[in-house]
Amino acid sequence: MATIIFYQKSGCVTNARQIRSLTAAGHRVIVKDILKEPWCTRELRSFFGHMPVASWFSPSAPRIKSGEVNPDTIDAASALARMLGDPLLIRRPLIDADGARCAGFNCELVLSLLGRTAQDDLEGCSREGTCMDCPPK
Repeated sequence: MATIIFYQKSGCVTNARQIRSLTAAGHRVIVKDILKEPWCTRELRSFFGHMPVASWFSPSAPRIKSGEVNPDTIDAASALARMLGDPLLIRRPLIDADGARCAGFNCELVLSLLGRTAQDDLEGCSREGTCMDCPPK
């Protein structure tokens, strides 16, 4: 079983569900707050691999939802600079499993950790379609 460093937004119901899935699969999960982590460009970039820049962003971030930030028009350097200034923009969770890294919960790494070839929607916000928004912190 893997030791997983799981960067979440504290209080996120979806991240809590994802952590439960990983621990139920037998993994040791070390939880960190993505908003409190002292990110640097190189470290943050390492989670995104070959993902398109627009996929680096959290679609539920307030600045994305409002249209203030349009991920489709941002280059990699600008995206990272914005994320360092506003970590709510970062796609969650960020996962480091024994050195293998990914962003989001629908990546191949997570599927292999869960022993699945296909998965339920464990990445979509649990509060979508409700009137409640997660606290912005």
